Amino acid sequence: MSTPLQTVVQVQDAAIQVELYMSIELSDKKWQLTLSDGRRGPSRYSVEAGDTGAVAQCIAKAKERCKLQPQAKVHSCYEAGRDGWWLHRWLVEQGIDNIVIDSASIEVNRHARRAKTDRLDGDKLLTMLLRHRTGERVWSVLHEPSAEDEDARRTHRELARLAKERTAHTNRISSLLVLHNVRPRIIIGGRDWGRWWDNHCEQVPPALRAEIERESARLALVKQQVKALEVARLQELADGKQPLVAQLIRLRAIGPKGAWILVKELFGWRRFSNRRELAGCLGLAPTPYASGDSQIEQGISKAGNKRARALLVELSWSWLRLQPASDLSQWFNKRFAAGGKRMRRVGIVALARRLVIALWRYLEHGEIPNGAVLKPTTA
Repeated sequence: MSTPLQTVVQVQDAAIQVELYMSIELSDKKWQLTLSDGRRGPSRYSVEAGDTGAVAQCIAKAKERCKLQPQAKVHSCYEAGRDGWWLHRWLVEQGIDNIVIDSASIEVNRHARRAKTDRLDGDKLLTMLLRHRTGERVWSVLHEPSAEDEDARRTHRELARLAKERTAHTNRISSLLVLHNVRPRIIIGGRDWGRWWDNHCEQVPPALRAEIERESARLALVKQQVKALEVARLQELADGKQPLVAQLIRLRAIGPKGAWILVKELFGWRRFSNRRELAGCLGLAPTPYASGDSQIEQGISKAGNKRARALLVELSWSWLRLQPASDLSQWFNKRFAAGGKRMRRVGIVALARRLVIALWRYLEHGEIPNGAVLKPTTA
């Protein structure tokens, strides 16, 4: 019985050049490498995670087994994951044609129970790589950011995590105080917190008091780190190092935080040919279901950048409030404002798609959204 890989090779052998194809199944401890030239069964190797020297040796062994020249071209692929882009960059430096795949786009058996092992996954990836090389569209390939663009995303992502941590600390302190019916009327961790706590700390038992003080110390550290990151970000804007962010901020309803995230996650390094590519990147593309007499609209795909998508929905509400005379706000008010809560929630997502297209055109071509107002310039 022939394997799926051999079946693909038999059908598409005429289109496959004599080159080496490799799939890499990543994990924390071991990597599963599956290699073939498309003419014979695959070679499988297991190496320690992160051992690039072992990967190079496996490629050399596979070339020797397949009787390929040492300089034969190698095509490889792996699924996007926690390893990020360093492996892709290393493979490219070795002259390997590598692609990074969106895991959610890989086709799978739809039976309720299916066998899944690293070996089967590696064989599946290799089979699909061969199909991809013959021109068949079998998955979604991710675009690589430069090392600088990838690093530039760290600031706002760390700020988002710190904001959640800050909220967790304040909620924890509040919950501990309520255990003894102590309910502060001030902001926990705020300017007056230290004086208030000195006056009320005797109302709780010693062990609980010590726990709250430790929690307060962690909250103070988080707030200190948030302030340092925000000051550094504002300094970059003041020094003129972020022209795209400064351009977005000129629009009323968009502040430094939102502009920074949109540029670093989307507009700063991604290039789009049309509005459909832009909407697809954000997961704002429609997903119709049409089968026989069934015609259902399933809503947006949500397959794109969730940080930018969530931010755009928030910005859309601000846009309605601060840009009421714009064409976008007029369109929303005409179509959805008179409806119920559900219709307005549906409409705000549609407005988010239109808004991001308008912002893209504004940054690319300088086209101010129709009816939008710019913030007054300061001397």
